[in-house]
Amino acid sequence: MFWVDAELGVDIYLDGIITIVDSKYGLKHLAEEKPDGLINEASRQVALADIIIVNKTDLVSEEDLNKLRTTIRSINGLGKILETQRSRVDLSNVLDLHAFDSLSGISLQKKLQHLPIAQPHLDQSIVTVTFEVPGNAKEESLNVFIQNLLWEKNVRNKEDDCMEVIRLKGLVSIKDKPQQVIVQGVHELYDLEETPLSWKDDIERTNRLVLIGRHLDEDILKQLFIATVTETEKRWTTHFNEDHVCL
Repeated sequence: MFWVDAELGVDIYLDGIITIVDSKYGLKHLAEEKPDGLINEASRQVALADIIIVNKTDLVSEEDLNKLRTTIRSINGLGKILETQRSRVDLSNVLDLHAFDSLSGISLQKKLQHLPIAQPHLDQSIVTVTFEVPGNAKEESLNVFIQNLLWEKNVRNKEDDCMEVIRLKGLVSIKDKPQQVIVQGVHELYDLEETPLSWKDDIERTNRLVLIGRHLDEDILKQLFIATVTETEKRWTTHFNEDHVCL
């Protein structure tokens, strides 16, 4: 996954990202406002996670716990939430996640089919958005779409705010490739990897993406992705400007 040292990658690999949230003070930290447009660090950690462990659930009421669950889900609609007391967790739930390799494509397909519709987070800027577009994508054009979001940072929403992607995950159909391809991204790093799953001849190929970040606009992102799939580059012009880079 990503660009790791080849020798180092023989011995270790990134299995998944786990974030622990304190039930008693979690809402306070997630609602904390940061100056100068900085991202709330607690929210960033939740957004990046594959597993969110909500600890010390015995110290709060069910009403407060429900509020915390809703807030976490609004930030990260794809991560799995585990509720614990005294940090006691079944190791089978946090080990061998395979969240960043080709095996994750199998579980990801099921998750994408049942992804809940998320509401904006407390600061109204961090959100999970998901969309589905049928068809095939050219790999080169797909890389352009992803790099403009993660590297160039020159895609803006209707309010002219820069879209900042914290986490990207999805299954895509690459032209001339029989296997489903998983796309993974964390901040500026991303990777495309073929999964063991092949597209069936009697099922239409489709692309499903989940993006977690700030100021994301689902309609604009979907339009830009459609431009990649259908190769109609002129559709990029409204919210994409090479000379107007977000800093």
